[in-house]
Amino acid sequence: MTPNKIYQRNELAAILQQLRTDGKVVVTTNGCFDVLHLGHLRYLQTARQQGDVLVVAVNSDSSVRELKGENRPLIPDVERAEMLAGLECVDYVVIFPELTPIEILAELKPNIHVKGGDYKLEQLIERDVVEKNGGKVVVGLNVPGKSTTNLIETICERYGST
Repeated sequence: MTPNKIYQRNELAAILQQLRTDGKVVVTTNGCFDVLHLGHLRYLQTARQQGDVLVVAVNSDSSVRELKGENRPLIPDVERAEMLAGLECVDYVVIFPELTPIEILAELKPNIHVKGGDYKLEQLIERDVVEKNGGKVVVGLNVPGKSTTNLIETICERYGST
């Protein structure tokens, strides 16, 4: 049984404040994490290596629908959060309803915020809020060819389109 790692944002902000006071480096990342796959795992393991504590902020179902379309998410947010919490490299999970991570990052105040894929630092709208709170942003951690979109396309090709 996985110990509870899933928190409401206000509870988690207080925990992280204490960890930072104790000298710990808090790392955050965010995303939909719909249909957890090897790319996610490797990305999260690499993100965890950037500091002492890894927090994963997961988009709520409503925000995933708005970002990815009506057919998404495939997995409900509470289940996605629980699966992420079950990973050894993940210390805390929080679900957030906004379309961008700006508000949650303003509350959590990470020392390091990690973003994967092919993002460039200049493209990240959350960069300002992270840096304003004294943190830094690390980009480019990804596993080529491993994505939820690729996985869904493979399933549709093999089993028929929806």
